[in-house]
Amino acid sequence: MKVARIVVPALLCAACATSGANPSPRAINARAALRFSIDSMVRQTQFRDAQFGVLIVDPERGDTLYSLNAGKLFMPASNMKIVTGATSLVELGPDYTFHTDFGASGPVVHDSLQGALIVNGRGDPTISDHMRGSAMSPLYEVADSLKAHGITTIVRGIQAGPDVFPDTTIGFGWSWDDLGEDYGAGVDALYLNEGFGTAIAYGKAGMQPDSIRTFPVGSYPMILFSASSPPASPDTFALRLDFDSTRTHFLVRGRLETPVDTLIYVFPDQREAYLAALTQALRSRGIVVASGALGSVSPRVADKSMHGTPLFTIHSPPLRAILPALEKPSQNQIAEILFKTLGLEKTGVGSADSGRVVLERQLAAWGAEPDGYLIRDGSGLSRYGYLSPETLVRVLDKVRADTAFHVFYDALPIAGLDGSLRNRMKGTPAAGKVHAKTGSVANARSLSGYVLTADNHMLIFSLLANNWITSQAAVDSVHNRIAVMLASLDLRNGH
Repeated sequence: MKVARIVVPALLCAACATSGANPSPRAINARAALRFSIDSMVRQTQFRDAQFGVLIVDPERGDTLYSLNAGKLFMPASNMKIVTGATSLVELGPDYTFHTDFGASGPVVHDSLQGALIVNGRGDPTISDHMRGSAMSPLYEVADSLKAHGITTIVRGIQAGPDVFPDTTIGFGWSWDDLGEDYGAGVDALYLNEGFGTAIAYGKAGMQPDSIRTFPVGSYPMILFSASSPPASPDTFALRLDFDSTRTHFLVRGRLETPVDTLIYVFPDQREAYLAALTQALRSRGIVVASGALGSVSPRVADKSMHGTPLFTIHSPPLRAILPALEKPSQNQIAEILFKTLGLEKTGVGSADSGRVVLERQLAAWGAEPDGYLIRDGSGLSRYGYLSPETLVRVLDKVRADTAFHVFYDALPIAGLDGSLRNRMKGTPAAGKVHAKTGSVANARSLSGYVLTADNHMLIFSLLANNWITSQAAVDSVHNRIAVMLASLDLRNGH
């Protein structure tokens, strides 16, 4: 199907010729009404400063139902995950798993490893509460595997093997304001709980906490109480964790609003967080791990001897189980790990630049116009990445033809039911019939995916909006209303 640079009336005629049947006058009127309604919505005075991009196609008939700025570039926000997810599914396959290899730097004598346990990670993003119920569960399995190998003592502690993700841990063009948030956590080859932890503070409301517990790992990072006393002002001074200038620990500042407050914090070093959690898991299973031996084995040097003598390997759930965890809640870190993994698996280098090469190569193979995309990260958090509605529709159409399409389709949020669409379009004809990816960064909103019409016909759509200063809810309302109109269409009878 050719959707790029096509004038709607010409495509309508071509569709009539190829389908062998002309649309009824009622069907033509329904499409005219759709166009009129969308035009009216995007031309409201409150959107005078906004830019909308819209493309709606009927892939089976080769029919463009509506097009507005479809070839223009927009900041797609998390609609970039459509490209990352689809490329991962096609290039890696639905059964692809991440593997973490464990090796020994010395011999095992009786029950003692006379060296370090070497952990060679490849970015497994599933060691998290989100994916496993508890991020510690797979690490307890590592402890059980060590015991099965007769190891109950590790003389030189735990070390990370060579780093297969050698570049920066954060994405190119990420906003400084995002980096302290859980959705802005960096990624690494050894990765724990999507990059962040939870601190639960206990004490009296209005006072500094008496104690704090951290999860999923209790020993990392170090959290210290600020020496400053609570403010005397009755005004609220919310509890917070501030990373100190030495970058070794967090300081607790502020007062409890309730006797139990919960805070989210980003791990200052992803590799150290993983190693600390693994050490905790091993010790909880009775394995003696030498203290003070956490570290990394020449992360920039890919010397095979540094991987250690192989002991065993653990595998993640397959990609078919990972994609829903990526797309439904719009999880940035899984997207970035897939981005780098595509580079690692297809070029041998697990960098963002290599991931970009793979995505661009796949887009070209799918026939996307070369000026219809600018790839800078895998998640869409970058302020420098761009996609056109044409590019997104083309990707959605191409993955629709893949044998594993159902994996991709089921992974998308479903209107009114789950993921980032669970509270949108409830009680409308679109509920349960729209599978689409949302996207949101400052002054950019997006919604692209598939919709089943009233006569059970699948349409593909991409709705992008940039550079507005009205409310975000107003933009969402336009996107919701368009999706509801599409779900209400009867293309056979013109309703």
